[in-house]
Amino acid sequence: MLNNIFIIKFLSFLGLIAIFLLFYSILTVPDPMQNVQINEAETNKTDVYSVWAIPSEDVSVRVKKLMGSLRSEFGGPQFEPHVTVVGAVRLTEEEARDKFRKGCEGVKKVYSGTVEKIDIGTFFYQCVYLLLHPTNEVVEASARCCSSFGYNSSSPYMPHMSILYADLTDEEKKKAQEKAYILDESIGNLSFQISRLALYKTDTEDKSLKSWEKIEEYNLS
Repeated sequence: MLNNIFIIKFLSFLGLIAIFLLFYSILTVPDPMQNVQINEAETNKTDVYSVWAIPSEDVSVRVKKLMGSLRSEFGGPQFEPHVTVVGAVRLTEEEARDKFRKGCEGVKKVYSGTVEKIDIGTFFYQCVYLLLHPTNEVVEASARCCSSFGYNSSSPYMPHMSILYADLTDEEKKKAQEKAYILDESIGNLSFQISRLALYKTDTEDKSLKSWEKIEEYNLS
């Protein structure tokens, strides 16, 4: 009799454990819909992207030297020498890559850029820059890429290669402009080839540029 009571109690105990384990497994099983929502959020995440024209390696080295000297005196973040082809556009990465490739296919061929003068601008990202002649091929390359991105600027395209990003007074900008001419006397009539276009993530709110990164590059033929 006692054995029967013990067996019944033991079986009841095992039943309680089984019920507990069942409930625990139900509570801890991940919701597959939650993963779907997370993946969709990552896919639909948007960032700011720009398209840059990259000068030849020898020109990049020369311009970087000038940029470094200006930064040492006037401050500002470090960035790669480039001519902006498409300004800041907010897209998902998939959209940006797709539009970038289509835009590059429209440009296709290597083209040239020629500096007109060193100039100064009115805001951080155009503090001091090399103003380029707006030749047909330079303007056309931007127009084709902008069309692919659906980018419409409120002002005419001004091809330029920034050499200093900074918040300076007008007097300081003029001093930096004069310093650039002293550091590289002939850069005001520099000519160079553009054989690569690059897609960059460029959060314009991040003036440190620490979040900026190259996403993809395209070699022109």
